[in-house]
Amino acid sequence: MAEGGDGARVIAGGQSLGPMLNLRLARPSLLVDVTRIPELTGVETAADAITIGACVTHAAIEDRRLPDIGQQVLSRIAGGIAYRAVRNRGTIGGSIAHADPAADWVTALTALDASVITYRAGDGGRAIPLDGFFTAGFVTALKPGEIVQAIRIPRLSAAARWGWYKITRKPGEFAAAIGAVLTDPARSLRRAVIGDTGGPPVLLQEIPDPSVVADGDLARVLPGVDALDRKLYGAAVRRAAAMARQ
Repeated sequence: MAEGGDGARVIAGGQSLGPMLNLRLARPSLLVDVTRIPELTGVETAADAITIGACVTHAAIEDRRLPDIGQQVLSRIAGGIAYRAVRNRGTIGGSIAHADPAADWVTALTALDASVITYRAGDGGRAIPLDGFFTAGFVTALKPGEIVQAIRIPRLSAAARWGWYKITRKPGEFAAAIGAVLTDPARSLRRAVIGDTGGPPVLLQEIPDPSVVADGDLARVLPGVDALDRKLYGAAVRRAAAMARQ
C-alpha cells in the first residue's frame, strides 16, 4: 500500500470495487489483495463480544460457520444481502470500508453498537465506534494507509430484542429504506437507526419510542428529505420496532 501511494486500493471480495472498476468510477494504479492475510480472516470470541476479521464473507456468517452474538442476528442480516453469489465473495470488512449508505452491514452494525478495529503500518490500530466511523456517503474516518482489520460486535443479553426491516422492490436489490432497532435492558441500551439516507446511518437519539415515530420527527432529523422518502424511513423503523417487541 505504501509503495502504491494514493493510487493503491485494497481489494478483498471485490463485490463493490469490481463494478466500480468496470464503470471506470475507480481507476487505482495498484490493487492489493488482502484475503490471504490470516489476521483478517479469524474470529475471536469473548464473554461480552465477538470480533470478526474483515475478510470473513457474508456467506460464512449466513451459514453460521462462526459464533453469533445471540438470536442468530448476524446470520439473518447476512442472508438478506444481495444474492448468494455476492455473499460467497463479499466481505463484512469490505462492506464497512466501502461505506455504501444502502449496505446492510452499515446500518445493522451501527444499531448493534459495533466498533471497527483498524490497522496502519507504523502506528498499529485503533477502535472506532460505528456511529462515528461513517462521515458521509462512501466516506469513512480511515486515515491514508489505514485498513479495516476487524469488526467488534457486543453480544446480546438474553433479554435483548432486535428488529430489522428493509424496504426493497424485490429481494436482492439495494434497499430504499432500512430500519434497525435494538433494546437490551441488561446493558441499558436502546438504539434505533435509519439507513440508506444517502449519508451515514441516522441514530434516532431524541426519539424515545421508534414504534410511533412521526413524519415531523423525521423532518427534524432528516432535513431536506422529501415527504415520500420520509414515509419510507418511518415505515421501516416502525416495522423494525414492532419486530423488536415480539
